[in-house]
Amino acid sequence: MPHYELVVKGGTVVLPGGTQLRADVAVRDGKVAALAAHIPVSRADDVLDARGMVVLPGAVDAHFHIGIYRDLGLDAYEETRSSLVGGATSVVSYFRTGTHYLNRAGPYREIFPQVLAAVAGEAWTDYGFHLAPMTVAQIGEIPYLVREHGVTSFKYYMFYKGFDLASNSRDARAFTMGDEYDLGHLLLLMEQVAAAQDANPQLRLSLSLHCEQSELMRVFIDRVQAAGDPQTLRAYHEGRPPLTERVAIGEATAIASHTGTRINLLHLSGADAIDAAVQARLAYPHTDMRFETTLHHLCLDHDTLDARGGLGGKVNPPIRTAADNEALWARFAAGDIDWVASDHACCAEELKGDRLWPAAPGFGGTALLYPVMLSEGHLKRGIPLPRIVEAVSAAPARAYNLVGKGNLLPGFDADLTVVDLDRTQTVTAALCRSGQDHCPFEGVELTGWPVHTVVRGRVAYRDGEVAGTPTGAYLRRC
Repeated sequence: MPHYELVVKGGTVVLPGGTQLRADVAVRDGKVAALAAHIPVSRADDVLDARGMVVLPGAVDAHFHIGIYRDLGLDAYEETRSSLVGGATSVVSYFRTGTHYLNRAGPYREIFPQVLAAVAGEAWTDYGFHLAPMTVAQIGEIPYLVREHGVTSFKYYMFYKGFDLASNSRDARAFTMGDEYDLGHLLLLMEQVAAAQDANPQLRLSLSLHCEQSELMRVFIDRVQAAGDPQTLRAYHEGRPPLTERVAIGEATAIASHTGTRINLLHLSGADAIDAAVQARLAYPHTDMRFETTLHHLCLDHDTLDARGGLGGKVNPPIRTAADNEALWARFAAGDIDWVASDHACCAEELKGDRLWPAAPGFGGTALLYPVMLSEGHLKRGIPLPRIVEAVSAAPARAYNLVGKGNLLPGFDADLTVVDLDRTQTVTAALCRSGQDHCPFEGVELTGWPVHTVVRGRVAYRDGEVAGTPTGAYLRRC
């Protein structure tokens, strides 16, 4: 009789594609070895009791920022630990040269091995990286990055041609430490990604886009500041309004249709953005474009956060209105949004301060990935569990070549989370087990929390507590 390292007993297993079944899950050598109605516990070294709970594929948090404001190794340790709370077993983090992260420029041949060395041994989840070529020379490194490091996704930040990260400076060249970072740079980048795709037809080589149009931002920010410069999240939304996203989406998708580049439109923030994205998909049916939104754009609005006070919710693109929340949920339910991510960026409250424009943007959210989607999506709005699993795990795994992730069929990595759909908890910063000392979701009551999280067969989060030591592995995607 076969022996297993782990058996998950008595839960309802939810698979992408619509399947739900009462089954035990057996794990051997870090893989799902069997799904069966009954697997004796005597055949397992370890057992997790999932009776009355659901067993979901581990979330793939595909929008993450390890080390943007802190040491890479410390951030990897504390923030992937937070991921376990939300049922995430893999993260794919963005990295670029310039200000923040390592605060330096240069070739990725030199810098990326240093990034990998800094994170090695510190991550609780498996992890990969999307890289942003900030110079023409770095664009030329794309074939090397695919071949030598298995990096298959890249990024372009459209507003960096006119602003720094916080929108506090227009000296973009000093911030990026790069060349002309304009639509010409974007064209060259898309051409190189498309060429790499042609050389690697078995993969999905893609470019992810932060879509906000900087020339329009300049006008709107000037207007906000001239009108009294209120220090609120509503003012940040008005300085970077939905029009800037809509125009940038039009620019990016038009160039992608010309070059044949596969693209991902990131953190779509509201009704205008998702409408523009869907219109582009209809206008360019032969262009592979996939759409992401975030937990905070689905659930938070600037009026509610402003009533609480503070700038902890400053993020790019801005948090918008309650009507935008509902528009995104409707589009998600309709299948127009491919996946949901946290855009996790650990940012201490001291980096926010009390002045809007210098305040550092971003905040953590990975600990809430499954809880928000289950509470707000499944339990409140009736979105089926397989659709939640598809958007939180399977779809990002497919988009970013994460072979073995996103499912619990035999042969897949044993990445899973056992969730109690009846457990209600109020969000606090402490509950998230992040290095961040605040949380824009603070005080929100959510129902549906992971009890156990398993990474490649190892129980990393047991009975609501982090267990063992970090054993996450680098995800080479080809």
